[in-house]
Amino acid sequence: MSDWQHFAHGADIGVRGRGATLAEAFAAAAVGLTAIVADPLRVSPVESVRVECAMADLGLLFYEWLNSLIFLMATRRMLFSRFDVRIAGDTLEADAWGEPVDIARHAPAVEVKGATLTELAVRQEPDGRWLAQCVVDV
Repeated sequence: MSDWQHFAHGADIGVRGRGATLAEAFAAAAVGLTAIVADPLRVSPVESVRVECAMADLGLLFYEWLNSLIFLMATRRMLFSRFDVRIAGDTLEADAWGEPVDIARHAPAVEVKGATLTELAVRQEPDGRWLAQCVVDV
């Protein structure tokens, strides 16, 4: 079971994902990223977009993952609510499912400008679950 949450950080906001696997934690954090902008429950997963990232460090892979999603949100004018993430070594492949922004239905609150290295952490917790987090610039 995965979950996400936000955490306060000055004028910005932190996003944190947890899951039984590393991929689940990355996917949960991605839902949390969407939740900064709009309610993910209002985003229909009708169109998929492929995302591929590679970094030698898991923290930087997470940072690249979030920034790839932010780029897609901005350039395709889409929001995403479902993520099928696969991580093998230093490579991430994912399908992000969502739809074009509908201002009336999604009521976007803010624009996320980018993931930062602030409070960046990717680790397996003592209970065996994975955590992935960082602060994003809004």
